[in-house]
Amino acid sequence: MNEPRRLTVVRGRVRCTEKESVPVDQCRLCVHSARVVVKGIELPSPARAYCSRCRDAPDIDMAKVEAVLCDDLSGEGFRSIANIIS
Repeated sequence: MNEPRRLTVVRGRVRCTEKESVPVDQCRLCVHSARVVVKGIELPSPARAYCSRCRDAPDIDMAKVEAVLCDDLSGEGFRSIANIIS
């Protein structure tokens, strides 16, 4: 399995695809968001925690996220978890 991309948060945004920079808050609902980094610590992303029904996942303040580990290796970009859980 390929390693997730590490997307650094710059001024509240991440480089989602080559052509698109999105607000990091959008990662909260994206299926590709695997983990987030806060104060140097990797945590499950809110999207993955919700999908896996991980009840002990911490509530993450997306404004404090330093990086997002993204498993979108094909360049699809944002895809909402709502499409999966509905």
